[in-house]
Amino acid sequence: MQYVMTLVWSVLLMLMLGYVVSSVLAVPFDVTTSLILGVIFTVIVFIISAIIPNEPTPEADHH
Repeated sequence: MQYVMTLVWSVLLMLMLGYVVSSVLAVPFDVTTSLILGVIFTVIVFIISAIIPNEPTPEADHH
């Protein structure tokens, strides 16, 4: 479920970002490009979360 919600929020945020940027630049808004960028961003987030370890570092245990 967390993967689905991450995908939904990423796509929604990319659609919003694409709309705002296209309005600022005065170019036509392209939904397809925003959707593709949202999916790519989601995949990158999943890859980064898989690479980062969940265990605390040994230095964090010495308070």
